Amino acid sequence: MAEQVVIQNHLDFDISTAKKSKDGFWRDANSKLLKVSASDIERHAYCPLSWELAKKGNSGQGDAVEMGRTKHAEIHNRVSEFKLKQNQFRRQMIIWTWWFTVIIAIVIDSVAIMMIDDVMLYPQDMAKYLAMWGLTVLVLGIIAIYIPWRTWLGFGETIRSEKNKIIQETKILEPEWEVEGFQGGWFEAGKLEISLLFAAMLLGIHSIALSGAENRQQAGFILIVLAMLWTLAASWQLQKALISENEKELARKDVGLKAGSEVAYSDDEESAGLLVDKQTGIRGRPDQIVIIDGEFIPIEQKTGRIPKRPHVSHRRQLLAYIHLVEVNTNRDTPYGILRYGNDDIHQILWDEGAKSELFEQVQEIQRLMVGGGAKRNHNRVGKCQNCSRKYACSESLV
Repeated sequence: MAEQVVIQNHLDFDISTAKKSKDGFWRDANSKLLKVSASDIERHAYCPLSWELAKKGNSGQGDAVEMGRTKHAEIHNRVSEFKLKQNQFRRQMIIWTWWFTVIIAIVIDSVAIMMIDDVMLYPQDMAKYLAMWGLTVLVLGIIAIYIPWRTWLGFGETIRSEKNKIIQETKILEPEWEVEGFQGGWFEAGKLEISLLFAAMLLGIHSIALSGAENRQQAGFILIVLAMLWTLAASWQLQKALISENEKELARKDVGLKAGSEVAYSDDEESAGLLVDKQTGIRGRPDQIVIIDGEFIPIEQKTGRIPKRPHVSHRRQLLAYIHLVEVNTNRDTPYGILRYGNDDIHQILWDEGAKSELFEQVQEIQRLMVGGGAKRNHNRVGKCQNCSRKYACSESLV
């Protein structure tokens, strides 16, 4: 994954006045951190001279670069397809659950209405009371949706609330159900809201059934008929959900994700949104962010030949993404995933040693941004041969 190359004269900080701060990172006279992208980290780890050439505007060239862009686009499309199928299945199962709950409630109440004789209220009177209750509960449900009462009461944030926070702050993720800025909690741990709307719907159905009934037996019969019709609709919805689940599983296997994983984000290299760390200057967009066992896990996809072990440059780029995800979600991110194709998968741990390794390289990059003087750090002919900027390099070995 590659962010847009930032040309030095377009930076929003003054490199000429930048100095190393007490924390080891470099800031200009206005205390603005020198920005280092995850792609900067990857290029610098590959070869500092290649990184410097990129900063000067020398873009990568060659068939491998174009092939990599094409493959990344294909991967994004496949992941996006899986995310779409996953969301469709989730929605259809929720709808089916609603409908099945309505069926159970209608059957229970219809039996109760037909069997209970000694009730002081007649069906018409009961219908009026149920209609008033239904309207009251509906209003309460709507109010609960549109006011941020959870924030007012200080309830803790859930994974989905963390995701919505990233949506609002970075523009990097896309909302699945609610519109951006939606705070009521419709699908944000919204059991109370759903319960209120369910209750309003059931009360309304019972009110309609009782208002058209002359006696309890007739009311019960009407509710039984409604339950049968609703059962047919729920069966149709369940069939759609099962078909969607099969499509979702096929899409998941196509992208090689672990069963139970949820895709929170997939980068198409066109979004302007970035994950940013305001304490170090690191920024970037991972290829994907998935939710595995309640943790936000970044995934970096690499195309081309599969190496015997992960390249150092790829590993450090992923470390930057792990750090960014951890900072922006305020949750511990124990590891990231580096993938070479669907079958060669590496779990890169995030520990104190990895943090030190990442921060030291970021500080070195910032030092070179100020002082210059990047040099080739290897004597490998093959590395120069595969470098996409060898055409502009004066120290190339080929």
